[in-house]
Amino acid sequence: MLARRKRFEKPGRRPGAAWGEKPADPLAALPLTAAMEAHFEAILIAGYSADTVRGRRTAIRRFITWCDERGLIDPAQITKPILERYQRHLFAYRKPAGGPLTLGSQFGCLSPLRSWFKWLAREGRIGADPAADLAMPRLPKHLPRALLGLAETEAILAAADPATPEGLRDRAMLELLYSTGLRRTELAKLRRYDADLVRLTVFVREGKGRKDRVVPLGARAAAWLDRYFTEARPRLLGQAREELFVTDWGQPITPEQVATAVRKAKARAGIVKPGATHLLRHACATHMLDAGADVRHIQALLGHASLATTERYTHVAISKLQEVHAKTHPGAQLKPELPETRKAEACRPEIGG
Repeated sequence: MLARRKRFEKPGRRPGAAWGEKPADPLAALPLTAAMEAHFEAILIAGYSADTVRGRRTAIRRFITWCDERGLIDPAQITKPILERYQRHLFAYRKPAGGPLTLGSQFGCLSPLRSWFKWLAREGRIGADPAADLAMPRLPKHLPRALLGLAETEAILAAADPATPEGLRDRAMLELLYSTGLRRTELAKLRRYDADLVRLTVFVREGKGRKDRVVPLGARAAAWLDRYFTEARPRLLGQAREELFVTDWGQPITPEQVATAVRKAKARAGIVKPGATHLLRHACATHMLDAGADVRHIQALLGHASLATTERYTHVAISKLQEVHAKTHPGAQLKPELPETRKAEACRPEIGG
C-alpha cells in the first residue's frame, strides 16, 4: 500500500502535510486571483465548459505570477503598457530546452487575458479595459507538419500488445482514435454505451465548443472494442463505472494518459514523427480524403466549426492531385532523356553474356 501511495504522490507536496492535503497556493490572497475566480464563475454560469476554464486558468495564473514578481497585485494596476511588457516577456521567454514559445503559444497566453479584462471592465471592477487595443500575435496558417502513411499507421495500431488487459485496452483506444478522428479529451469523456457496436456509431459528448455529435465507427475498431468490453474492461475495473476506458487501476482514463498510450505505441513502432493523438486524427482525415471523401463529410466527422479548418487537410491529401498530374503534365508523360555517356553504355553489348 505504501509503494502504491508513493507512486501517485505528486512532487512539491509540503513536507509533513497530511496525505491528500493540497499545498498552499501562493497566489490565493491576491486581488488579481480573486478577480480571476469571479470571472471563471461568471463564464461557467454563462455556459462555458470546465475545459475552457481549465485552459484559461493556466494562462491567467501565469500572468498573475509574473505580475506578483513585479509587485502588481490588483486588477486596477494593470495598464496597456504593462500588458505590452508582458507580451515582450512571452516573446523573449525560452523554454527549458532553449526554444522560444511559438506564436500560437503566445497567442494562447494573451487571448484569455483579453477576455478577462473585457469582463472586468464590463462589470465595473476596473475603470477601462487595458487589453482592448492590445496587438495580438499574427497566427501562421500551418499545414499539419507530420503525417502518417498507411503502413506507419498500421504499425502504430499493431504496437499495442492485446495479450494483456492493458494492451488490449490500448489497442482499442488506438483503433477508435484512427477510425473516428476523435480528440483525446473527447475519447476520455466517452461512456460505456456511447459506442454502439450494432449501429457502428460513437456518440461524442460535448466536443469542442460543447457540441455533441455522432460519428461513424469502423468495423475493425468495433471488433477491438468488443474484445476490450468482454476480455479487458472487467479485469481492469475496481468498481462499476460509466466511463468507457479505464486505467490499469480501474480509474477513469485522462486525456494525458490517452496521449501517453499513443506515444508508447508510436515508439514501439519505431515512428519518430512528432505528435501523439493528433497524428491519428490527421491520419484519419488525410487517408479518407485520399480515398475520395468529401471535405464536408470530414468536417462533420472531426467536429470542425469552420470548413476552413478542415480544408487544411485538402492541401496535404494529394493522391488525387498526383494522379491527375501523372496523367496530364507533359513532364510526367515523357521518359527522361539519358546523357550521351549513359546512351553509349546502354547500347554496349555485355561481355560474356
